[in-house]
Amino acid sequence: MRIVTLVAVIAIGFGVWALIPKARQLSPVATGQESTDDGQASRATAGLQVLYDFRAASGPLVKDRSGNGKPIDLRIKNPRAVRRSAGALEVRSPTVIQSDRSVGQLATVMRRAAAITVEAWVTPANTKQEGPARILTFSSNSTNRNFTLGQEGGRFDVRLRTSKTSKNGLPSVETPQRSLVPRLSHVVYTRDRGGRAKVFLNGTLVVEKKIAGELTNWDARFRLALADEVSGGRPWLGTYHLVAIYSRDLSAAEVRQNFRAGVRAPATAGETNQLARQFELQVAPLLSHHCLECHDAANRQGGLDLSTKLAAMAGGESGKAIVAGKPSESLLWVHVESDEMPKQRDSLSSAEKKLLKDWLSSGATWSLPRIDPAVYTHGVSRQQWIRRLTVDEYVETVRSIVGVDIASQARKLLPREVRADGFTNTAYNLNVDLKHVESYAKLAEMIVQRMDVLPFVARFSKRQKFTDKDMEDVISKMGKWMLRGPLEEHEIIAYRGISTTVAGGGGDFQEAMSGIIEAMLQSPRFIYRIENQRGDGGAWPASPYELASRLSYIIWGGPPDQELMQAADDGQLADQQQVAAHVTRMLKDPRAVTRSLQFVDQWLNLQQLANLKPNAETFPNWDPRLADDMREETLAFFKEVAWTQDRPLADLLNAQFTFVTPRLAKHYGFKTQGAGRQRYDLSAIPERGGLLTQGSILTVGGDEASMVTRGLFILHDLLRGVVKDPPPCVDTTPVSTRAGLTQRAISESRLANQACGGCHKKFEPLAFGLEQFDGLGAYQRKDRHGNQLRADGKMLLPGESQPVTYQSNAQLMKLLANSDRVRLTLTWKLTQFALGRPLGAADAKIVDQIHRTAQGNGGTYRSLLTAIVMSDLVQLVQTDANAEE
Repeated sequence: MRIVTLVAVIAIGFGVWALIPKARQLSPVATGQESTDDGQASRATAGLQVLYDFRAASGPLVKDRSGNGKPIDLRIKNPRAVRRSAGALEVRSPTVIQSDRSVGQLATVMRRAAAITVEAWVTPANTKQEGPARILTFSSNSTNRNFTLGQEGGRFDVRLRTSKTSKNGLPSVETPQRSLVPRLSHVVYTRDRGGRAKVFLNGTLVVEKKIAGELTNWDARFRLALADEVSGGRPWLGTYHLVAIYSRDLSAAEVRQNFRAGVRAPATAGETNQLARQFELQVAPLLSHHCLECHDAANRQGGLDLSTKLAAMAGGESGKAIVAGKPSESLLWVHVESDEMPKQRDSLSSAEKKLLKDWLSSGATWSLPRIDPAVYTHGVSRQQWIRRLTVDEYVETVRSIVGVDIASQARKLLPREVRADGFTNTAYNLNVDLKHVESYAKLAEMIVQRMDVLPFVARFSKRQKFTDKDMEDVISKMGKWMLRGPLEEHEIIAYRGISTTVAGGGGDFQEAMSGIIEAMLQSPRFIYRIENQRGDGGAWPASPYELASRLSYIIWGGPPDQELMQAADDGQLADQQQVAAHVTRMLKDPRAVTRSLQFVDQWLNLQQLANLKPNAETFPNWDPRLADDMREETLAFFKEVAWTQDRPLADLLNAQFTFVTPRLAKHYGFKTQGAGRQRYDLSAIPERGGLLTQGSILTVGGDEASMVTRGLFILHDLLRGVVKDPPPCVDTTPVSTRAGLTQRAISESRLANQACGGCHKKFEPLAFGLEQFDGLGAYQRKDRHGNQLRADGKMLLPGESQPVTYQSNAQLMKLLANSDRVRLTLTWKLTQFALGRPLGAADAKIVDQIHRTAQGNGGTYRSLLTAIVMSDLVQLVQTDANAEE
């Protein structure tokens, strides 16, 4: 197998090179309802490609105001045929209003999007126009088009070219007879990726029809035009108020939203969107990083809170911090320009100062309800990395693909993953070194040796011959299954080379197949999750096989099964209902439970229990086996809440039961109730109940049960709070308790210290309710020094200005379980684990939508994971505009 190993090493080497991360600046995808600051309904903007609002009252051009890339402006061929006014263009006699050249960029976007919305506010001149008369068309002549919205007497008629229709877009979708009337009307045509076409009139669905096929055959040479066919002969008369094209299918709610907004689209929609993006992705991160440490709702130094628009515009004790359009009168700018602010931190750079001044000068657009520093912890733009399979994913992939259990060998040979940004599956940290290369080669050889090769190959082809046709057939079919998608021609040729070499050396069919399988097991496509990221820098729908792998690795931690691969083959994964059905099916599989436990293990860092070595003098009765018992307690508890009872995930904070061994029950002070791990009802034990009262979590405080580390755990992992690292000069050596000095008293002294209290008050009081648990999670009313311990305190949630008081740890658990901040944190944590990367500001709106959807469906693990995989974060691929085609 020396030749196979050499091929594999070359392939792995390519994979190492491919792992180099590439940052990509992407546009955020907004979803759901939108509104302006004055409360007026606004239009849906996500996916907007073209927008004509006819605001100009004169001139030969109709301006594209979408603000998306290079504008597709239209030219009026005969200006005398139209009458223009601000917000309307009346076509009084035949003319064409068309782009000066072909609009290939629009065709390219639509081919990849595979979904479309065409919208128009129009007033037809009469009900006698036919042909159909062209209201809006993307075509070359009367028989070749990508799409056309037209009038056929008393009906609207829409023609769309797909791989299953004619070049003329037939069959068309028509509204009912007499549905078109000569008055102002709002008409919207949508078609989703599954082929469901709908037409809405004045916000109401009037027709729905299946238009099968893909948009892959759209012609990039066509022009966009209003009022007539590009080649003439199909004139339309009437008045235009608004025309828009989206690269997605608007929901019924979004269609109604646009209808309610009326014809009064913002005159500068593109500029408005651009200013909002500038604030959310540039200005808000700047304020978060440099200002909110002192000027948030909790601290309000100088009476100034810069976390919300209302508070920021109100200013502080010294006056107005922000005066829109006037930097010189804005105290924020005055103090930043002079480097007076921020105090005791680095001054803003020249580029940051320019950004702040330009923002103030342009009107200080503020498009967020609140600046949440947690959103900007990991930067702004999404970054894409080619993802190596984790050890767990590799083991499950081998088991699912070839039926071999390689778990013990893989965990022994492969380097351990290192925790980064809270998880060990963080893609940018999944590097490959020479030890990986050697280990994958050894494992591949072991796997093939354990396989029954010929029966496995027979699943894909019964013909066991060395002919080119037979070998190409088996390689393509087997490779598609093993590498989770169709092989390209050059890949088939490469694997065919192995069989040719074996045959030339006198080897048999089994030896050739063993070599090919061994090579595939070391292929970058097996070890990495590689996706096609070529595009324009925007978000494109994932291909069927990309989506199949995303679903399976998120839900199962392993590769797609036969049903999912068949769905990809049949094009079913372009249909959201079909995808949802597969998600429901997959969540019933035991692998979904196993994957969820991997999430919990990483989120709560239960691996640290394996290294737990308490001080022998402080804890002379410690039994190392308790560490495993604590870990298994938390996993069993999660499984009961999330799966057996299907309860909201927030119930993890105060559910009144647990699962412990007799050994752990004794450690906790419970009366044992049988051998093995048993379910214990905690309703009569008020101090226990929920994750924070389990030893696996309480041990994060170390031997001294530190308020700092316990409080930081709650702040970071349950509340998504942010505090900066202390200055280098601060002594962070833990202070030990002694007679008359508890950890709480030590903490309170820090909170009273002006240099420390501003940050420490955000997290240490969160742990006050846990003071009665020692460093190993045992309950006590007095510590080993005889100090009386307490369980009351105050909890300050991130973003809030006033803390909430609690009298016991049970009340603290209830407050956390009822906190939407905790529920939102669970959404962010599971989404991060699912994607294998930290989340940033570009993800925030979609994550918020995921959260609302999941909470509306009960807030359970199933509902949350379903919302994640059905969201644009999973359904779309972020592309690289600089990648070579």
